[in-house]
Amino acid sequence: MAGLRLGPLLRYVDWDTGGSATIWVEADRPCTAEVRCADGSGGSARTFQITGHHYALIPVTGLTPGTTTAYEVRLDGVLVWPAADGGFPPSTITTPAVGGGPGRPAPGLRVTFGSCRQAAPPAGRRGPHGADALDTLAARLASDPEAVRPDVLLLLGDQVYADQLSRETRQWLAARRDLREAPGAQVADYEEYTRLYYESWLDPEIRWLLSTVPSLHMFDDHDVIDDWNTSAAWLAEMRATPWWQERVLSGLMSYWVHQHLGNLSPAELEADELYGAVRATPDGTDTLRAFAATADADPGSVRWSYRRDFGRYRLLMVDTRAARVLAEDGRAMLDPAEQLWLRENALTGHGGYDHLLIGSSLPWLMPPLIHDAEVWNAALCRGERGPRWARIGEDLRRRSDLEHWAAFPPSFAALSDLIEEVGTGPRAPATVCVLSGDVHHAYVAEPRIPSTARVFQLTCSPVHNSIHTAVKWGFRLGWSRLGRWLGRGFSRHGRTGRPPLSWRRTGGPWFGNQLMTLALAGRGARLRLDQARGGSGRARLVTVLDRELTGAEQGGR
Repeated sequence: MAGLRLGPLLRYVDWDTGGSATIWVEADRPCTAEVRCADGSGGSARTFQITGHHYALIPVTGLTPGTTTAYEVRLDGVLVWPAADGGFPPSTITTPAVGGGPGRPAPGLRVTFGSCRQAAPPAGRRGPHGADALDTLAARLASDPEAVRPDVLLLLGDQVYADQLSRETRQWLAARRDLREAPGAQVADYEEYTRLYYESWLDPEIRWLLSTVPSLHMFDDHDVIDDWNTSAAWLAEMRATPWWQERVLSGLMSYWVHQHLGNLSPAELEADELYGAVRATPDGTDTLRAFAATADADPGSVRWSYRRDFGRYRLLMVDTRAARVLAEDGRAMLDPAEQLWLRENALTGHGGYDHLLIGSSLPWLMPPLIHDAEVWNAALCRGERGPRWARIGEDLRRRSDLEHWAAFPPSFAALSDLIEEVGTGPRAPATVCVLSGDVHHAYVAEPRIPSTARVFQLTCSPVHNSIHTAVKWGFRLGWSRLGRWLGRGFSRHGRTGRPPLSWRRTGGPWFGNQLMTLALAGRGARLRLDQARGGSGRARLVTVLDRELTGAEQGGR
């Protein structure tokens, strides 16, 4: 009899018709996975196999728009979810009341987002991370049936940490192989990646939350390794090691299975040749591995970025890791095909959406001192001050994580120009919001550009992690007047000039485990930041920011 090993995860919910969804599961053997909903809707799919693991992405059809229905999961006809002793409310699928019209306004959208969630602190880390914000959100929603739930969770990177393992996972690895051999106490292959997902997604609160709130995902560096694709020199050194090839292929394969597939709509899945090929063979491992090898060798051949339209709200989730061009004389955050995709999807239907959300794991607007330091560092690394400074710059880049949009100056300028273009004129949306994580604090920044739309950098991390006190003070310095003065010194040394635009911080910085929620209704937008406070069993979410973004009093230009 087949058993449920991981999941269910509610992934896609249709906002065009409100009639369909997808649910992801992992079973412990080949089987037919089925979803049955209380309203009579449902669907089924046969599992596919990757390295001895069995997965299914189940299309659910026949849902009624504007309703919430409970569902159950069966494997070969046997009920496996909800768990008999789960102690949580039923898992449900909520569909939007699609369409507007007289007396029936278009539905609003509540997006909760964040990044950097370690299921458990890594071995050797002093002290715990504190209350997990996502876990605390799950507990609050489970305990209060009337609580307002997000319409979607955006998980903006570092869903798993392949290079910083918990004590329990290190012990599991030690029983499997000799940790004195590279890569040591880091994951080495696909099987070890699955351990990270079990550790993270089998947490009871997280498991229930992901079963009932749709989620959209994008990777960042720790999903593969810290500083992933930071520079051409870094990549050359990694490719020279005997263990890197297996690591990066396993990282891409496991991301495709556990995270990327669920980002796609049923129509996109139907048209996806790789998904069809994997499902058409008894064992899709070699097919998926060949795809991952191609993606690693030629990043321009694969697009991990994707678009979702929620009625009149558009989301563009952008890959800022695998799509990079690393040659020092042509560094770019996005390769030409990816840059063109971003531009086309931002401008297609321009005027037909009220808000544009750009999901970027790495912030576009950073503390000014850090921005200037990254631009300066990029100039050093490309040889503006000679070979000696280039070597110093490369070392600094890796030690200080100088690899955000500012570290790719042409890409920063291109994104800035695109945002201004989209946000200007009579067809402009009410807001353009860049949603980011990575930097282990939260803040709101607004550029000074002559746009019609309100433009925001909304940064929120970590969900469950920690930050050294020195780094915390460094971020505070980065936003200060002294920091701006120091940044100008970097600019003079690197001969980089001023940034193509200026911006100011209008909220934060806030430190702690936290989540942001952006509530959109028509052309209105409201932002809330909640932090997890308290110890085990007593954690709660405390609101530290709640404000309108579209009111005139918030002007940032």
